[in-house]
Amino acid sequence: MSLTVLKSSSRLKSICRLQRIQGHMMSSQAEAEVLLEKVGNAGVITMNRPKVLNALNLSMIRQIYPQLKEWEEDNETCIVMIKGVGGKAFCAGGDIRAVTEAGKVGGSLAQDFFREEYILNNAIGTCKKPFIALIDGITMGGGVGLSVHGQFRVATEKTLFAMPETAIGLFPDVGGGYFLPRLRGKLGLFLALTGFRLKGRDVQRAGVATHFVESQKIPELERQLVDLKCPRSEDVFRVLESYQDQSSLDSDKPFVLEKHMSDINRLFNSFSVEGIVHNLKEDGSEFAKKQAEMLSRMSPTSLKITFKQLQAGAALSLQDVLVMEYRLSQSCMRGRDFYEGVRAVLVDKDQNPKWNPPTVEEVTEQMVEECFMSLGEKDLRF
Repeated sequence: MSLTVLKSSSRLKSICRLQRIQGHMMSSQAEAEVLLEKVGNAGVITMNRPKVLNALNLSMIRQIYPQLKEWEEDNETCIVMIKGVGGKAFCAGGDIRAVTEAGKVGGSLAQDFFREEYILNNAIGTCKKPFIALIDGITMGGGVGLSVHGQFRVATEKTLFAMPETAIGLFPDVGGGYFLPRLRGKLGLFLALTGFRLKGRDVQRAGVATHFVESQKIPELERQLVDLKCPRSEDVFRVLESYQDQSSLDSDKPFVLEKHMSDINRLFNSFSVEGIVHNLKEDGSEFAKKQAEMLSRMSPTSLKITFKQLQAGAALSLQDVLVMEYRLSQSCMRGRDFYEGVRAVLVDKDQNPKWNPPTVEEVTEQMVEECFMSLGEKDLRF
């Protein structure tokens, strides 16, 4: 065999090997649950589980947290951006099924997931760099925790925000006890108890998002943000404002709850869940009847925990709220309603949970107080 043929054969093998390596690398990246990249002056976090609407699991949390802390201290990283892939969801929530299975058998995931998720939520809330969440698509539960505590939250017409936890025997966690009572009037309490869904521009109008930008402009916005040279918060703000000014979609429509805000503030102004239910039944309007019917489907224990959580959270720091919520999460893991709610809503999907106790009147003050008790050395620490 000639030397030329040998060289050609060797080169062909090298090219094939390189193609295999590149193929493997591309495949690995495609399969990675979260992508962490440095693009220009930006650290970019991409949720990469489109088939499950970018649901957040423990391994993703364990990748995001150390990278976020590293970027925070890196002088060459000026901003941090988080987004999702797939076009449907930013992040539709935490991986509740895995937590449920672990909780049933006393597995450590039921403690580790909530602990590490809340530590990440706090890191986002205290991040020293401008933190920009592009919440283009479904943003619920765990996805809210990855975005709402950041400095900038950009909603689009595809954004669907909700905290639907009372329907599965949980409570609006990930710092819900901090941001919800800080929304105007009784709006946060209304969203927390009913799980009402906000869409598009209404997510900004409610105060959950800081900006609204049309979805088609998001790729261009991303490029402009990562191209900024050593941006400060004011620079990021100016860019977001300019893109918002270019986005006129639905700008002529009023906030979906605007005509109901006075009713919400009046009907949800009570010292107890029972008082709210009484107000709704007494009112008799179509809106009130609809909310009363909605609350009747929720876990009575969750409703009472959530009411107290938001009452307390209104006067607490984010860290203190997360410590409180960790106690509540572990109480839910020990209880029954969470597993029954997940069964009815997510597993069997019969939408017919059998709550225990079955009515808010039967959930005693002592039962609620016990959920908030210290876990001693197992309490959440930062």
